[in-house]
Amino acid sequence: MKTNNQKEDPDTKDESFVPEKISTENILLFLNLNVFEKYSKQAFEFYSVMLGVKKWTLLMLFISLSLLGTAQIQATGKAGRASISVLNIDTKGLGLDPIQMGNMVRIELEKLDTFQVMDRYDVSYVVEKNKLNISNCYGKICLVEIGKTINSDKMFTGSIELIGENIIATFRLIDVKSATIEKTQVNEFLNLPKELQSMVQISINQMFGKLNEQPLLDYVTKKNNFESSVNNHNKSTVNLSGPRSGFTYVMGEAGERLQASRNEGGYNSYPVMFQFGYQFEVQYLNEGNYQALFEFLPAISGFNQNVFLPSVTIMNGFRNNKHGWEIAFGPTFGLINKANGYYDADQNWHLESDWNDDTVENPYKIESRIDSRGYFELQAGFIVAAGKTIKSGKLNIPINIYVVPNKDGIRMGASFGFNAKKV
Repeated sequence: MKTNNQKEDPDTKDESFVPEKISTENILLFLNLNVFEKYSKQAFEFYSVMLGVKKWTLLMLFISLSLLGTAQIQATGKAGRASISVLNIDTKGLGLDPIQMGNMVRIELEKLDTFQVMDRYDVSYVVEKNKLNISNCYGKICLVEIGKTINSDKMFTGSIELIGENIIATFRLIDVKSATIEKTQVNEFLNLPKELQSMVQISINQMFGKLNEQPLLDYVTKKNNFESSVNNHNKSTVNLSGPRSGFTYVMGEAGERLQASRNEGGYNSYPVMFQFGYQFEVQYLNEGNYQALFEFLPAISGFNQNVFLPSVTIMNGFRNNKHGWEIAFGPTFGLINKANGYYDADQNWHLESDWNDDTVENPYKIESRIDSRGYFELQAGFIVAAGKTIKSGKLNIPINIYVVPNKDGIRMGASFGFNAKKV
């Protein structure tokens, strides 16, 4: 134990003490904060003495002035926006009148958050007060005069009309002070009256450099886009049936039986067979980016090799509206020749009727397998298919690959076809 009179040995080190390293940046930051604190205290003391108020009162006054300045900056930013007014938008061949269309345009302009859009009730009040006639005011001269009367910086006008099979939207932005047309936007859309709001939104966004959602733009502008509830707005289902053809490749034991000779119960053919059928396809639940599909496909395989293998496939799936990729799955049923027989000691296949020794019971296991000498039996399986539909005008070209796993062997293949929309 040390006493107060005892001195520490300078050579003695306390191993439990490890000095912490302080970086140059931390030292500078510490010094700057101390300097800032020192001068802040001096400044508060100086102004509190000069103004004759307490330091905490001066601090509260400083905070209040800062908040007031921030609010003024925000208010100035909003007040600094150019004011814009929308009267009526001319319409022809559509279900909305010019007043309703004007309200629709006004809503989309407010969504931009770029202009100070004048309230329609304020505009109506000034118009009625000055007895202005705005029923047919769509031109520049008329709108400039009214804009000066209602103190609006900009006037927005235009028309939306049905011309032939398309809806044409034309919008103009007029500067009241210079009496000039600043911007003009013209868009051509499909004849989809229920999508007028989307058309107005797309036109205004393009007019002022805002981005539009590409799927929505495709739906209302591309005539041959993939079918959906947008371009088939009054149809709950769309029929896209058509012929299908392709090939199938059989693996495993089933493939071996196809290649075996007729004497052995095979088909004396290749494991690759062409097939032909007709797919009945109905699209339903055409919402968003995907379509729900129901497909019914009767087909015949092996006709090119004198083999008759009929099948029926039922699938349910989904297709992407934007790119055409799809996936489907479901049960598949087919007729195939099967017979009861057995393998002898040398693993050669024989029909059950080939055993002709009545004195000895057949010692070999009797089983059923594919045999061209047998009778047709119903065989069930599960199919998984994927593919892509290519658009060429009104023509759809579906290309698919599929696989059917089975204990007798996996069957896989590819098919293609064509169809057109039938509603």
